[in-house]
Amino acid sequence: MINKTIMLVLFSLFSSSFAFANDVRSQLLQAADNEASGEYVRQRFLQWAKVPFNLNDTKKKALIIGDSHAQDFFNSVLESNSLTQYQIRTRYIPTGCQPFIGKEAELFILPKDQALCETADNLHLAKAQIAQADVVILVANWKEWSAIQLPHTIKALQLNTQQKLIIIGRKSFGKISIRRYLRLPSKKLSSLRNKPDAVQMKINTLMKNSLSKDIFVDLQDIICGSQTTCPLFTEEAALISFDGGHLTKEGAKYIGQQLFKNSILSRL
Repeated sequence: MINKTIMLVLFSLFSSSFAFANDVRSQLLQAADNEASGEYVRQRFLQWAKVPFNLNDTKKKALIIGDSHAQDFFNSVLESNSLTQYQIRTRYIPTGCQPFIGKEAELFILPKDQALCETADNLHLAKAQIAQADVVILVANWKEWSAIQLPHTIKALQLNTQQKLIIIGRKSFGKISIRRYLRLPSKKLSSLRNKPDAVQMKINTLMKNSLSKDIFVDLQDIICGSQTTCPLFTEEAALISFDGGHLTKEGAKYIGQQLFKNSILSRL
């Protein structure tokens, strides 16, 4: 006959597992709401877009520039409580336009994006604020053409020797199927991995081979390691990306902790 103490322990373990499973299910259902998840990605970044630095503030200045992947990075900074010694500002450049400086832009930007890019923010317009920053961080869902042009773009930024430039690589978690994950036991989720698409691997390799390790953060390698597949969930069974490219709140915290521990970002 099981004594009262053992029964209480078993009940406690069962209750904890049940609560954990419910927490996982709740997070997955929240992630399935693409509109709400998208709003989480962009909201705080856009609040600081084009806001001037406070030149009377003694804190160092960090400027994060890029598209929705830059928004992800900003969330990773905030969720991991990083760069607290900096005043942080942002500039949004749509994915179709890319962080790029050069007269040849019209040769690369797709016709459907040209009208948008003519009115959108860009690195040329951001130059005055870039000149004020101690750290400039470029983050994007990089296209092959802009990745190839990055050495030219870096030169055109005309940063001085006291400024630090960091370029964050692409990320991809492959195809996400929240419906499938909802049918799986929580304990199996943390072992799920996906293979990124071929474009991700090609561009990431291009950037890794053409950029100095002093400025390039290989996000793909930090998240996925030497494997050709990437984790979909944290060890606590929290979904990292809701659409294969953008981060959940839990994913942003997880990625931020990895980035500021295992890359040149740890030196900031």
